[in-house]
Amino acid sequence: MAESRKTALITGSTSGIGLGIARRLAADGANIVLNGLGVPGEIEAVRQSLIDDFGVQAIFNGANLTQVVEIEALVSHASDVFGGVDILVNNAGIQHVAPVDQFPVEKWDQIIAINLSAAFHTTRLCIPLMRTAGRGRIINIASAHALVASPFKAAYVAAKHGIAGLTKTVALEVAEENITVNAICPGYVRTPLVERQIPDTAKARGITEDEVVRDVLLAAQPTKRFVDVTEVAGLAAYLAKTLPAARLNVVMGAYVAATVLGGMLGRLLGGLVEPLAGWRVVVSSGGTREPIDPVRFIGNRSSGKMGVA
Repeated sequence: MAESRKTALITGSTSGIGLGIARRLAADGANIVLNGLGVPGEIEAVRQSLIDDFGVQAIFNGANLTQVVEIEALVSHASDVFGGVDILVNNAGIQHVAPVDQFPVEKWDQIIAINLSAAFHTTRLCIPLMRTAGRGRIINIASAHALVASPFKAAYVAAKHGIAGLTKTVALEVAEENITVNAICPGYVRTPLVERQIPDTAKARGITEDEVVRDVLLAAQPTKRFVDVTEVAGLAAYLAKTLPAARLNVVMGAYVAATVLGGMLGRLLGGLVEPLAGWRVVVSSGGTREPIDPVRFIGNRSSGKMGVA
């Protein structure tokens, strides 16, 4: 963040993808607002490590993202301490695996609240702060399940599809205001969230946990490996950059699924996209899908299509 120190608010950032993104943005010079679950002493150690390792400021707010009043307090806390929020990363998510006719109603409500509604609330609250600052970056951590479905994950898939729609809608609303909105759609990342769903999926499908990993989680990923958190964090850092004035809308309103992030979408969309000099990505907005180099990628708001500069 060369021009000035920015502030990044990352939900679900005490572990997994969120923590990886927090560390990467801190390495780029951003002050960090952590949010998530965990043991207090461990969370404090994470917060202090950001300060010690990267020389930035870091605070923690334990807002319960199912509660609107606590989300409002979270954004207010960030603004009070740092004067605003320049980068918002909606990452928090939970999972439950069960057939739809046996899916607990309370689990449905909780997943929709945390995985989708919380992103709506943080977005609506942060956009006025970004407008005041004259800039902003919103990055939604979606999933391959924002575009395709898997059985026994009705709430998660519904929420992630909702994230894709929210991303594109908000991107259109703020496209002329130096605020970009994008979603990253990785394949499976071996995080605590994924680890917890392996035994549940094995039970739901009547197979072993090893079979879940081999035949369910990694079956559609051409790399046959889990995505590394640092790969997702690197793409988030790219999307968080403030670019020169002539290129402010680079990668605007897209959802991005890189082959380096597992390649699941490349196969499901009918072709693999080979890595090339950094990220080659499959992007989609307004119904178009094509492989491109994100450094040369420009979104055309009026047509809803994506082009190469």
